[in-house]
Amino acid sequence: MAKKEHISETPATALLRKHKVAFSEHPYEYEEHGGTGVSSQALGVAEHQVVKTLVMQDEAAKPLIVLMHGDCKVSTKNLARNIGCKSVEPCKPEVAQRHSGYMIGGTSPFGTKKAMPVYVEESILALETIYINGGRRGFLIGIAPRVLLEVLAAKPVHCALAD
Repeated sequence: MAKKEHISETPATALLRKHKVAFSEHPYEYEEHGGTGVSSQALGVAEHQVVKTLVMQDEAAKPLIVLMHGDCKVSTKNLARNIGCKSVEPCKPEVAQRHSGYMIGGTSPFGTKKAMPVYVEESILALETIYINGGRRGFLIGIAPRVLLEVLAAKPVHCALAD
C-alpha cells in the first residue's frame, strides 16, 4: 500500500481523528493576505466552498467563531440579531490568536485553545464538501459540512453579505 504524503498533525486534525471524522488534506502555497481567493485557486475549487474561520467578540468581549463562505462577508448586525447580542465585531489579530491558539491565516474552528460558541452561515450546510483551515497556514482540509454540527455543535445563522 502506497503511503500518501502526510501533513504534520495539528490540534484540528488530532480532534477530527479522535472523532473518527474522514477528511482530505490539501496543502497549498500560503500567501500573506491572499485569503480564500488564493487557496480556492490553488485547490481548483469555487471560493464559495472555501470556508473562512473568523474569531469575533460580542459587546461583553466574549469570543465566538463565525464560519463564512470565502466569497462572502459577515453582516455583524445580522449576526448579532441572530444570536441575541447587542453587537459583534472582529477580534484584533492578537486577541483572536490568544483565543484560538492558531496564527491568523491558519485558524481552524477545530481544536481551539478556548472553547467558543461556533456559528455557521446556514447555506454552507447545503454544500457537498467544504474546505476549511486545518490548523496551519497553507493547509486546508476537505470535510462534509455536517461535521460542523456533529463535532462543533455549530449553530446555523443567516449573516452572509455578497463580497
